[in-house]
Amino acid sequence: MTNVAWIRDLPVAHRGYHDLNTHVWENTLSAFSRAVEAGFAIECDLHYASDGVPVIFHDEDLQRLCNLNGDIRERTSRELGLIAVGGTSDKVPTLRQLLDLVKGKVPLVLELKGREADDEGFAEAVLEVLEGYEGQVALMSFDHWLLRDLKALGSPYPLGLTANGNTPEEFNTHAKAMEIGLDFISYYYDDLPNAFITGEREKGIPVITWTVRDEEARRRTFANADQMTFEGFDPRVAA
Repeated sequence: MTNVAWIRDLPVAHRGYHDLNTHVWENTLSAFSRAVEAGFAIECDLHYASDGVPVIFHDEDLQRLCNLNGDIRERTSRELGLIAVGGTSDKVPTLRQLLDLVKGKVPLVLELKGREADDEGFAEAVLEVLEGYEGQVALMSFDHWLLRDLKALGSPYPLGLTANGNTPEEFNTHAKAMEIGLDFISYYYDDLPNAFITGEREKGIPVITWTVRDEEARRRTFANADQMTFEGFDPRVAA
């Protein structure tokens, strides 16, 4: 298994260290710069632009974040790079821009947002951009086919399952994903504790949670997992 022990070390800023989209918006270079300055690991979302370039954006459409109609995947990375996020000076960034900004100063936890039967080349494009990057990187997804693609391509980076749920049926689905040979899990904090996560941690699999926004969520995280993905507060400030 690929070493991912480092994922336990630092709180992970959800979509960067933004301010809940007041002045500094999620998944922007400004949010990532704030995370670097604060010394937090960075979580962000990757989509596959129409020109085959991985871009950083959460939603499938542009409405909430850019006040525009349209599918993120129908735009090129160049077009997206001209679109303002939240009416700010920040534009939709590429993965390459994130790497050039961070330069290995803090770890990156990258979530691939898949679209089944429409992801040909996505995993390969992400690995191509990452090639030669000197810094800690982990890749994760809800989408099992992307995790399989990354594994089949020989990803040198730790691979993780993003997941939630607390039913036996969901646990069985997650267990099948872990059979791919995954290295860590990012799990919804409010579905903890549960037998699946307890069992995986007993095997030595690191678990981080999403998305912690208050003290109760933080308490539940550290009672049942190893680290948190957070937003809306400064985890350096004691509760």
